[in-house]
Amino acid sequence: MEENKAVDKKYQRARIAHWDKVAGEMDRRRTLSGYYHRRLERIMQFVVPPGQRVLEIGCGQGDLLAALAPAHGVGIDFSTRMLERARLKYPQLNFLEADAHEFNINEKFDFIILSDLINDLWDVQTVLKRVREHASSRTRVIINFYSRLWEWPLGMVRKLGLARPNLLQNWLTLEDISGLLLLADFELIRHWEEIIWPLRTPLLDSLFNRFLAKIWPLRWFALTHFIVARPSGRAAEGRKAPKVSVVVPARNEAGNISRIFSSVPQMGESTELIFVEGNSTDNTYEVIEESIKNSPQSQAVLLRQKGRGKGDAVRLGFEHASGDILMILDADLTVPAEDLPRFYEVLASGKGEFVNGVRLVYPLGRQAMRFFNFLGNKFFSLAFSWLLGQPIKDTLCGTKALWKEDYKKIAANRSYFGDFDPFGDFDLLFGAAKLNLKVVEIPIRYRHRIYGTTNISRWRHGWLLLKMVVFAAKRIKFI
Repeated sequence: MEENKAVDKKYQRARIAHWDKVAGEMDRRRTLSGYYHRRLERIMQFVVPPGQRVLEIGCGQGDLLAALAPAHGVGIDFSTRMLERARLKYPQLNFLEADAHEFNINEKFDFIILSDLINDLWDVQTVLKRVREHASSRTRVIINFYSRLWEWPLGMVRKLGLARPNLLQNWLTLEDISGLLLLADFELIRHWEEIIWPLRTPLLDSLFNRFLAKIWPLRWFALTHFIVARPSGRAAEGRKAPKVSVVVPARNEAGNISRIFSSVPQMGESTELIFVEGNSTDNTYEVIEESIKNSPQSQAVLLRQKGRGKGDAVRLGFEHASGDILMILDADLTVPAEDLPRFYEVLASGKGEFVNGVRLVYPLGRQAMRFFNFLGNKFFSLAFSWLLGQPIKDTLCGTKALWKEDYKKIAANRSYFGDFDPFGDFDLLFGAAKLNLKVVEIPIRYRHRIYGTTNISRWRHGWLLLKMVVFAAKRIKFI
């Protein structure tokens, strides 16, 4: 044990001396790594919104932490001279001198950053366990680390003095890091590769790093891996049983209303039904109104939609919802209301933060989905899985659930993607991806419609959805 500690301390002292020396030479040594670090900042700014509580471990002179514009930013490093530079450059941030294996600052953060640190640590698992102590159930841990493929090229560049020198490195694979995260009580949300061309070269750097690095097979040649992780699923800390709001967009669905009242189960502390009637040509509004009068035991609200489209109806319903958990139930009941407790359980248990129904796992009911609709759903599921970095089997299943606090963040940032989704499904999925929410999909039995006809035009709406995918690729993937 004592021998191990001695080796650990020797390793630590060598690293401190090395980075102190690098700090002392930064003003006079010019390297080619400036573009690489600016690109890292751009990627991190996409993942971490401004105004958060951010901890960066191995912060160096604080450039990355400052670029994230945190409301409360803390940087930790064991190099005295690096921290001297950081404090002079960014007096608005907090910098603490401590080893990544041993720090304890009795705070929890929204985001914890380990950028180009994993490769330099003595014991990665110990550091990740230390990180876990500073993470709440909602914390996101962002890690980027060098690909092993670049071990030899980086070594040559450093020998030539064109990049910051480094001591002997750890060369870990994505599987190695995923296993270490699991041991430290974290789970991976998504991962991706970045930066094929780490040099500032007009036009070429943008082509290679914004586009080609995201496309198979070129992405395997990327310099750095990015990981977003969260504490492993567990019941949300300090929460009592949540209240649930089920929003039901209803247009020309008069024949289904009575079944909705009889089949929606009670969940959590209480469950309210919010009907948003979409200017029907039948008597849907009157039927809902009468059903509410005849069901005094139900918590039910009726709203008349002023805009058009299901997405607009869902937003109106969410705006008036009083629940902690928000759910969507299509009034056609092709997804049975009896399945809603499964969605509730995922959120209440902490196993996921956004729940999406999947109609394409179990065999479809007779006439439940037309052939070209099925093909369209398959195509969009593949496109979304690639776009969002999480498996998405069914983008257009109407049944979804999320926490109201997360929906408020999605709504506040809706302008980033634009406001042209008539269904609301893409709007929520894009927003969940931007927030790095853990998406969980629940297979459901999709039934054929008993009353009425679909409000979806497969060709007109399909073309619109395709345009939305292209637009979202620019805003999510090719940043």
